[in-house]
Amino acid sequence: MSGSRPVRRKLPSLLAMLALTGAQAGPAQAPRDPANPTCPRAPNWGTNQPMTLTVQQINGHPVLLAEGRIDDNLLPRLQEALRTFQGDEIWLRSGGGNARIGNQAGTLIRNNNMTTRIPAGWACFSACNFLFMGGVVRHIDQGGLFIVHMFTFTSDPTVRRQVAQGADSSIGVISDVEQNSALLASEDNDFLIRMGLYRTLLTEVMYQQRAVGDASNPSTMRCLTLEEARRYNVVNDRYDGPEPTPQPAPPQDRRQRRR
Repeated sequence: MSGSRPVRRKLPSLLAMLALTGAQAGPAQAPRDPANPTCPRAPNWGTNQPMTLTVQQINGHPVLLAEGRIDDNLLPRLQEALRTFQGDEIWLRSGGGNARIGNQAGTLIRNNNMTTRIPAGWACFSACNFLFMGGVVRHIDQGGLFIVHMFTFTSDPTVRRQVAQGADSSIGVISDVEQNSALLASEDNDFLIRMGLYRTLLTEVMYQQRAVGDASNPSTMRCLTLEEARRYNVVNDRYDGPEPTPQPAPPQDRRQRRR
């Protein structure tokens, strides 16, 4: 892992921290999903392709755009991108992917003293949450979406096949699921503490969602309001970085899932 990057941004005062994210006007609100009124019908979390990391100059500032699925091989790509990146800000658009890779990528972002942002019209779901939470400074635009759910291993095709084989096989599978769930919950809890978020985000929001389902079932998702993002310290600072150039939304793929 590369060494820590110097902090380029001076953190503002407590008063500035209270003047968070939502001051700027956002786009018109997208239509709500009848199956889940907390979220729009079609969140813009990009494609289901492995996450791409591209640098763009936006209003004179270098910004690292991280878009796509959090795949098993993300870490070396992210490490190399951060090593050569001349800025301090990463924008996120993703429907999730590998949960533990998400935690590790968030730690890598923190070790490099990055600012994370979800621009207006973009969505960060599931494992993407942990990349976002790795930011030293974290900002969500009005109209940006931080979408959570309760993790689950039961959507894994291998787990479903083994359960379908019968009771004897299912007992071992259930034991493995219980063990992995306990470990991952502990890892998530530890991650939130280290990143400066309130653990109640897990107990009051994420773990209150249905644990069965994925991005194809919107009733399992929960979109945080900006007020909630402030309450749980998901957003922790007033943002003073570059404003985005509007971009067209890519085709939606609602089939991907975090776990």
